[in-house]
Amino acid sequence: MTIRRLTVAATSLLLALGIVAASPAQAAKKPLPVPYTFLTSAVLAGLGVDADPPGANDWSCKPSARHPRPVVLVHGLTGNKATNWQTFAPLLKNEGYCVFALTYGQATQVPTPFNQVFGGLQAMEKSAAQLKTFVARVRSATGSSKVDILGHSEGTVVPNYYAKFLGGAKNIHAYVSIAPLWHGTNPAGLDTLVTLGTPFGVSPAVVRLLDPYFASGPQLLKGSAFFAKLRSGGTPVVKGIRYTNIVTRYDELVVPYTSGIQKGMTNLVVQDFCSLDLSEHFQIVADPVAAALVLNALDPAHPRPVPCRLVLPFVGTL
Repeated sequence: MTIRRLTVAATSLLLALGIVAASPAQAAKKPLPVPYTFLTSAVLAGLGVDADPPGANDWSCKPSARHPRPVVLVHGLTGNKATNWQTFAPLLKNEGYCVFALTYGQATQVPTPFNQVFGGLQAMEKSAAQLKTFVARVRSATGSSKVDILGHSEGTVVPNYYAKFLGGAKNIHAYVSIAPLWHGTNPAGLDTLVTLGTPFGVSPAVVRLLDPYFASGPQLLKGSAFFAKLRSGGTPVVKGIRYTNIVTRYDELVVPYTSGIQKGMTNLVVQDFCSLDLSEHFQIVADPVAAALVLNALDPAHPRPVPCRLVLPFVGTL
């Protein structure tokens, strides 16, 4: 055996044992792990304050000919860029996309960086302005004229405000929504209570007290002024954008789940593809069925089969 072969063999053994680190080129070729469980992944991600999800926010990334647009990930209420996207950030990176994620709507009363732990709390108009700034940065860094949007929960409507009212329509190509709420939500009858007002419901004054801490919460309710504006003209659909909605029948926060179904958009129900999939509002962002549907929505020219196996609420696949 030559000295060169001995060196290669020894290096391979050390790499396998973890004694030496792989070179950047070697590490880049290795696919990132993609977990299909929400709860444990989100908890572990939450330990890193202001951390990026795996595979996201590589500002040197340049889109390929096959995937010419960067994908911007927009998290849900009380989520952040890391806790929300432990599955989709590495999945899309492995597929060759340039992936970018932000935390928006941070509480102004909490000092940096701890205000990055929970996002989506400010009024959604302000969050949409933050997204506008972030998309501009992504487009500048990648040289792309347009981006694709992947949003979850609150992150399915904030980008539409940007598109409809802040000039974002020209910058968005595909818009994929996981657990969307195009008609607002009424969990536990909260919208009904707010609509009734006193003496049978929640006083408008009480709702206003939430503004400094949780302004987006009341806005997400079905009868809010925010949704009245978002649906002005009879629809939230913005011309020129290709919309896809992915909903689950077991959504406990978007009530009813059909709030995520909108005429003029492609609407997909997880359980229509796999009756064994019990994903709810949170697990759907770590769901193998939703993952395949997202990939197909972003790249319809190269469709892939949608898997079907038992997926449990919150904990996902076993």
